[in-house]
Parts: sequence; structure tokens; C-alpha cells
Amino acid sequence: MNGIVRAGADDLERLAPLFEAYLRFYRVAADEARARAFLAARLNAGESAVFLAQDERGDAAGFAQLYPGFTSIALAAHWTLEDLFVAPAKRRTGIASALLAHAEAFAVRTGADRLILSTAIDNRTAQRVYDAAGWKRDEAFYTYQKLLTPTRP
Repeated sequence: MNGIVRAGADDLERLAPLFEAYLRFYRVAADEARARAFLAARLNAGESAVFLAQDERGDAAGFAQLYPGFTSIALAAHWTLEDLFVAPAKRRTGIASALLAHAEAFAVRTGADRLILSTAIDNRTAQRVYDAAGWKRDEAFYTYQKLLTPTRP
């Protein structure tokens, strides 16, 4: 691996194919224009921290996207690791672990008290990576969600 950089708007073309592959992995219907627009908006507004892993040739090999948040119970800031993806041909090379370590160092530097993530119940491969990196499954809280239909002006 050649390194990890914080992605900016000028990295959209290298990042977008990985983001689209990540969405396909989670069986999200393909809408490349909408996916690129969503990612571009996050990058342009600085609403997330996106880290891009590069292979030895400098090609995009994986990425992690974190969103900022706060926890009232701990009276602190935290980061949610929303997206983590490594190109299939680059898996089992340590890139996912390197992205996790990079995200952790970034969270510490920014004063966060924790990192949070969710993964699919059947994604055992990712769970092994998280376990190996010292992540702990939450046993104190259940996570709920309610899907909404947004209103458009």
C-alpha cells in the first residue's frame, strides 16, 4: 500500500468508483449520478472525513467515510464510521486495517471520545476485521431505525 490521504473534492473521480462498488455490495440500486452527487456534496461541504487508501501504484484501493456526531451521555464528540470499503482485488492486504487505524488516529486528533460503526449481521469478514482491531460489539444498547419518506420542497 502506498498510503492513505484525506480525500477532497478533487479526488471525486478516483473515489466515486469505489463508493459505487460499496453501494452495490450493500445491494443499493445503481444510480451512479445520484451516488456521485451525494459524495461530491459531502466532500464540497466538508460534512464528512473521507480517507482514500492508495495501492503501491497510487491507484485508489479503498476508502473510509466518517461523519461527526455528539453523545450527550458522555458529553463529548464522536465519529461514526459510516462507510468502509476495499476493492475486491485489494482485499486481504491490510488496507481495511490500515483505514481503521487511520480513522482512529484521526478521531483521537480531533478530540472524539469514540468511534461508532454498524455492519451487516451477515458480514462476518468485516466483523473479524473489527474484532482484530479492538472494536467491541455494543451489549448495552440496541440500535433502532425508522425509514422515512423525505418531503421535497
